[in-house]
Amino acid sequence: MSINECKTDTGGKIAAKVTIFSILFILLSYICVINLHDIFFNHVSAQEGVKINKNTTDTNNTQNNISLITKILANNLEHHIQKAGAILEITSKLPQVRNLPYAHLLNLTLTTLHGIPQYADIEKRQLGRSIISSNNDLYEIFFIMPNGNMYFVEPYSIQKTLSKNNYAFRDYFREAIKGNDTYLGNGLNTAAASGIRTAQIAVSVYSLKDNSTIAGVWAGSIDFNVLNKELQSLNLTSLGDSTRVVYVDSKGQKIADSDISKSTIPESFSNLTGFRAAICGQTGSTIEKVGNTKMLVAYQPVNAFHNTWVVLSMLSSPP
Repeated sequence: MSINECKTDTGGKIAAKVTIFSILFILLSYICVINLHDIFFNHVSAQEGVKINKNTTDTNNTQNNISLITKILANNLEHHIQKAGAILEITSKLPQVRNLPYAHLLNLTLTTLHGIPQYADIEKRQLGRSIISSNNDLYEIFFIMPNGNMYFVEPYSIQKTLSKNNYAFRDYFREAIKGNDTYLGNGLNTAAASGIRTAQIAVSVYSLKDNSTIAGVWAGSIDFNVLNKELQSLNLTSLGDSTRVVYVDSKGQKIADSDISKSTIPESFSNLTGFRAAICGQTGSTIEKVGNTKMLVAYQPVNAFHNTWVVLSMLSSPP
């Protein structure tokens, strides 16, 4: 993102530079935390793998290790969400987001283009592209008017294939439009246009004119494929060949899966005791049936932006 993209009609160059440096600082802060987390995870995995190999019959040791891995993965998922949310929060305060100079075009283009034309409000589109290019967790950025009508989507290739024009029925819009700061929505089986499984992070935007009227909702979509690939790249076999980790939303619907053969299959874990305990804020492990298999299930809540997701780690339990 360039300084020119963040300059305002009323603000000076100093204010623009401060805004840019603030964004860069937060981005770098999150990047550093995640890298340190990755190093710690690799270290713990190696150490705990040795312990498990030496104590395969020690149930308490196995429970401790799977609980530790679950906690680390929950922290990692929270970092993904918080980083994306921080970017949206900061950019929602920029003048080019709060100003809607082409809203009147929706009267002509909403039903045909599902928003404003491709070459309208270029500053907002450029900002959207900058966010996407700097954060691989977000694959689209969009703005929704106070009545729920779509204003724009970046990339435009997604906007022009939308199947709906109004999103007032979505949970993330309903919560964000109340002015309740940032809101993390639950997972959708498919995004309306692309078929990608996703969830949205949404932020209320206040008008540039009076700073008190809500002008709309600024939002980004999380690509579950990124979370899937990350889980599937981890070496979880130190806990056991049958180890499986899933991320689920507050309704128990699967978001990501370490099992590549099941990652594209919709599943619900809402009936698990571990899931219900985590949604209530509890952390721990239990032995219960997952499908028809008796499993050791470790659970950890992930609290982010007025919502709670859950990490479940499952390992076949001996008779």
